[in-house]
Amino acid sequence: MNLLRIALAQMNSRVGGLRENADKMKGFIKEAKKNQANIVVFPELALTGYPPEDLLLKPEFIKANVKVLQDVIKAAEDITAVVGFVELDSDLYNAAALISNKKLISTARKAFLPNYGVFDEYRYFQRGTVFPVYVLNDVKIGVNICEDIWYPDGPVLYQALGGDAEVIININASPYHANKQIMRERMLATRAQDNAAAVVYVNMVGGQDELVFDGGSMIFSESGELIARAHQFKEEMLIADIDISGILRTRLHDPRRREDKLTFDPDTVIKTYKLDSKLKTQNSKLKIKRVIHSLLGQEEELYTALVTGTRDYLSKNGFQKAVIGLSGGIDSSLVACIAIDALGKNNVVGVFMPSMYSSNESREDASLLAENLGIQFKEIPITDVYDTYLNTFSAHFSGRKPDITEENIQARIRGNILMGLSNKFGWLVLTTGNKSEMSVGYATLYGDMAGGYAVIKDVSKTLVYRLAAYRNQLKTQNSRLKNTNSKLKIQNSKLIPERVFSKPPTAELRPNQKDEDSLPPYSVLDPILAMLIEEDMSIDEVVAAGYSRQTVLKVQHLIDVSEYKRRQAPPGVKVTKKALGKDRRMPITNRYKEL
Repeated sequence: MNLLRIALAQMNSRVGGLRENADKMKGFIKEAKKNQANIVVFPELALTGYPPEDLLLKPEFIKANVKVLQDVIKAAEDITAVVGFVELDSDLYNAAALISNKKLISTARKAFLPNYGVFDEYRYFQRGTVFPVYVLNDVKIGVNICEDIWYPDGPVLYQALGGDAEVIININASPYHANKQIMRERMLATRAQDNAAAVVYVNMVGGQDELVFDGGSMIFSESGELIARAHQFKEEMLIADIDISGILRTRLHDPRRREDKLTFDPDTVIKTYKLDSKLKTQNSKLKIKRVIHSLLGQEEELYTALVTGTRDYLSKNGFQKAVIGLSGGIDSSLVACIAIDALGKNNVVGVFMPSMYSSNESREDASLLAENLGIQFKEIPITDVYDTYLNTFSAHFSGRKPDITEENIQARIRGNILMGLSNKFGWLVLTTGNKSEMSVGYATLYGDMAGGYAVIKDVSKTLVYRLAAYRNQLKTQNSRLKNTNSKLKIQNSKLIPERVFSKPPTAELRPNQKDEDSLPPYSVLDPILAMLIEEDMSIDEVVAAGYSRQTVLKVQHLIDVSEYKRRQAPPGVKVTKKALGKDRRMPITNRYKEL
């Protein structure tokens, strides 16, 4: 057999941390050499972190990234490395540096620049127009970047058919959303089979502001068979051997390829480079076991994404501890669980802030949750402060009945208390509003929206219940959950008290208040929101799906009039295909109304 040993460095980069990222790369290169890999591959823009956004408009940042690349080049002795960086050549390119034995051979430039959803690469980069193929001891290897592989007639076709590449390396910074890994795998298997080429896919891992990168790096054989897969949401190196001789056999048996080559005109976009490194793997005594890590289940995947995003947002921004307003409800309970899994129980503080409308059940449930989690718990009543506010406003509110104003004052007092603790002790406030509430404006500016990070901002209310039930099933931190460092002593058999699941959702801002006084039931609201926001369906289409026109119109109106609130909300973890942030860019001032 003629084997190519390849190491996929599934790396957690820090945006702007050029030196830190380069040092991490050097560590991965050392590990790859120890395992006698021929090639080590890093994610898209791994050197700068992704996305660097308007750092790319700073010439000094570009120069610094090129300078630091030299250190990585020097470290790549007796090995080939593929490194994502920003190339400056009259214009900017999202590029992959092909380094072989301490020499920069050439770069591969990203051809297809995504400009949808959270991406705006046309703002910064020029398109690549040349698709390189590298020859490593008679093995032909094509290198391309992220979006390039999603196009069947793009760089992969040119490299595999026009350049006879047997292995396609695709480097990625592909953000997570639910079920995306399944989409990737289907596409990659098809691309490998259609081109009779092994496909190597390396993805970034970790959190960056609202984005989470889920890793799951993979290798597919020329027949579309998955032969290696890394963990999701875990920084690690995946090493695998690719049988190059099997690729030739497959191509000899496929007459379609002969016909395609006769009519294929690659023009001048293929450029071939010969590398001086030698294959060692085929004679190596160091055997590599094939590893295909299992995919996480749906709830576990979503929950781990939230933990990863929260952990990295705090750690990468220099925060050690978080503070959360515990209401005794399901949302704050879930956020508290995510926080201790991300940061450890000693780094989370829960604060219960009762008013005259708070129930004994809420106090009990908040206190029991804190006890179960093992976190510090504070109770700071707001009644006296609220009375002071009312006295202050009494002359100005004279003759007007109490309304939502008084409710919002309570929420803003609580926000001020949490921010006071944050300022005094350096704790980051984690807000607890969910996607359902944020979509329809069922939240108070400078109140429950006040904070530094909105953990469940992209999680619907019905999904909150599912994730909370999933977390309860884990019982203790001795579970499959990754990246956690606390061990819990569970009271009352459940982490989140059972009553939290069964009592009606309420903000407790007035007597006997329930969420459904103002909103449709969440079992109705959430599907409507998904269709209107995530699918951009029309009112008529949503009604045709079985929902009352009056209800749909009300929900659409609430979405429209709440845009100004969402624009002022903290960032939060993106876990759906369209989140309420960079994903969805609606004007605040907007006269259009669908009738």
